[in-house]
Amino acid sequence: MNDNNLFNLREYNDLYQKDVAKIVGVKQQTYSLWERGIKIIPLKHLNTLCNYYKVSMNYIMGLTNNKYSNINTIKILDKTKIGNNIKYIRKQHCLTIRDLSKLLNTTPSTISYYENGKTLIITAFAYQIEKKYNISMDWLCGREQ
Repeated sequence: MNDNNLFNLREYNDLYQKDVAKIVGVKQQTYSLWERGIKIIPLKHLNTLCNYYKVSMNYIMGLTNNKYSNINTIKILDKTKIGNNIKYIRKQHCLTIRDLSKLLNTTPSTISYYENGKTLIITAFAYQIEKKYNISMDWLCGREQ
């Protein structure tokens, strides 16, 4: 993940880390770890940052230099929509749940929970899917068509 984009957005908007942390609803120390690339931003907080700055997830994660795309502001990520998108990608690439679980180094039941909308996929797994199958993080999370 490109921590420079997160830093640059904050600086451009003339904000302190404590300001952004308050907007996102975390401690300043937690936000600092995200900005420095030490910890991965959970998807729900990444979504909040994208909504606040009006930029794409792909930009904050350093997957593109284009800040803006055909993104929609989504207050709460839809686990069912994300799960359907994961299932769609898996089927498009003729993968079983077991295949995808091996790729992500997790259990098949975890993939099943994601696909059935019971659990929100973790950012690291979403990032791996995005990179491996060349899809947009914003599309995967239902923020763009």
